[in-house]
Amino acid sequence: MADVVNLGDVQKAAERIDGFARKTEIMTSQYMNDLSDRQLYFKCENFQKTGSFKFRGALNAVDDLISTESSSERSPGVITHSAGNFAQGVALAAKLRNLEARIIMPENAPACKKAAVRDYGAQIVECIATDEGRQEKLKELQQVLGSNFHFLSSNQDIRVIAGQGTAALEFLNEVPKLDAIVVPVGGGGLLSGTAIAAKSIKPEIKVFAAEPAAACDCYNSLSKGELLPNASPPQTIADGLRTSIGKTTWPIIRKYVDRVILVSEEEIVCAMKLIWERMKLVVEPSGAVPLAAVLTEEFRTIGGDRQHVGIILSGGNLDLERLPWLKGRPQ
Repeated sequence: MADVVNLGDVQKAAERIDGFARKTEIMTSQYMNDLSDRQLYFKCENFQKTGSFKFRGALNAVDDLISTESSSERSPGVITHSAGNFAQGVALAAKLRNLEARIIMPENAPACKKAAVRDYGAQIVECIATDEGRQEKLKELQQVLGSNFHFLSSNQDIRVIAGQGTAALEFLNEVPKLDAIVVPVGGGGLLSGTAIAAKSIKPEIKVFAAEPAAACDCYNSLSKGELLPNASPPQTIADGLRTSIGKTTWPIIRKYVDRVILVSEEEIVCAMKLIWERMKLVVEPSGAVPLAAVLTEEFRTIGGDRQHVGIILSGGNLDLERLPWLKGRPQ
């Protein structure tokens, strides 16, 4: 069975978003190398427009939508649901292409992410912080807005997955000697796009997913060989990874991802602090999850001769008034 997304789709996405999305920096740290006993390379998607990799997929999807519609058919807008980073990506992409955007956001989404979405000109509709809550609100809005608004999934839309894969495409173009790449996983859009791009360019590369133990649907799914979404809303500080993988990303993950490494909440906070203090980079908890995975004993055991390891720092959007190491941090 052919993949729903292939390397050609990722390459086409790279051409489409070129000049709008940033080719983000790749940084290294001798301290992190010594700590992990590996040569680590950090792809800084926290420097991407809107502060995360999500802008890549959002822009690719919006531009593809526009290119496939005539001017008379073109919809006045797009609609999505997101905890924050994809919301910002869609909001900016819509603004750049003169489209309206309606964004469904969980009521507990970080205030800074909601503020950014509004600043990009999108309208926010709040929902209960569950997958069911998002879907119910989406149905309500679609009934009101009708077919004039196109829904974009933050991780199950193949155009979004292809767009997210452009980060790995850039990564391997600049650091072709990578033996492994470690990616955070929530809904699986970044992981799927990364795995397709990386394995197509370099079949022997290992692709590892890094996941909070408190939101371990990807780990459970690979362990059992079937799609097993989280049974209840995950209670993890990594708010960008609370969404479960889905029917589009699951087959890609099952085919291409070598292993899922689980990390605790404490390990996420520790990795986040290390990046802030040692690399002077602002990353959100979700963005620190891959480093937390690389620093586990499990990774040291399975890494073997994988000496050149790429880490995607997925984003840097967080509420500075609610840093996780401050007293009374949110759960």
